[in-house]
Amino acid sequence: MLLNLGRVLMLCVWGFLLSNLIHPYPVPLKYFLHVALFFMVVMHGLQLTLLKATQPKDGPEISGLQQFKIFLFGVFELLAWQKKQPPIKRK
Repeated sequence: MLLNLGRVLMLCVWGFLLSNLIHPYPVPLKYFLHVALFFMVVMHGLQLTLLKATQPKDGPEISGLQQFKIFLFGVFELLAWQKKQPPIKRK
């Protein structure tokens, strides 16, 4: 339930940041939102890259749709994805 609320909030943040590209806000807010959008793209890309880099070679691959959802929703999708994964057996 809370993960779904987080996903909805993340969609609202994406919408707010991307709306600045279509209809720019007044000057001080406009530049702040450009920086925030850049930061969000970099951080979500970094999350996805680190997740892919830490996956075992013999493990299941992450589908393209799942990668897009992780990029879009960030940590909320990572938490949902982590819940679905089977526990790791250690020797």
